[in-house]
Amino acid sequence: MPIPDPPHFSKVAEDLIGSLRRIPSEDSGNPRRRPVREISDLIGDIRLKYGIGLETPEQIIREHWVSIVGPANAAYSHASQIDPKGRLIVTTSHAIIRNELFLHRRAIVEKLQKLPGCEKIREIHLRAG
Repeated sequence: MPIPDPPHFSKVAEDLIGSLRRIPSEDSGNPRRRPVREISDLIGDIRLKYGIGLETPEQIIREHWVSIVGPANAAYSHASQIDPKGRLIVTTSHAIIRNELFLHRRAIVEKLQKLPGCEKIREIHLRAG
């Protein structure tokens, strides 16, 4: 006696049975085809997107931080990042230093705006940390 053919189920039924049995689907869905690009172009785009190998305004500020806020304040504070609104986020580890930087924030912003690439900074935001 010949072996009967296994029953044929619809795609939805096969996916349901596969998910119940925890078997991955053989069909990956509807993959989006993209044009083939050279790897050198992709690496170049990634370097630009994430600023790899490029000098960022944050790095420039960190290099000049001691001359901007003074050595005593620089020892207890750190310029973290520039947000999209043009605020420099500064982390301070001491409340007195945070208050000192708050009192001199206008002068600090003026010094920051003189640095190359830092013209868009409008204010500083001080955080405890």
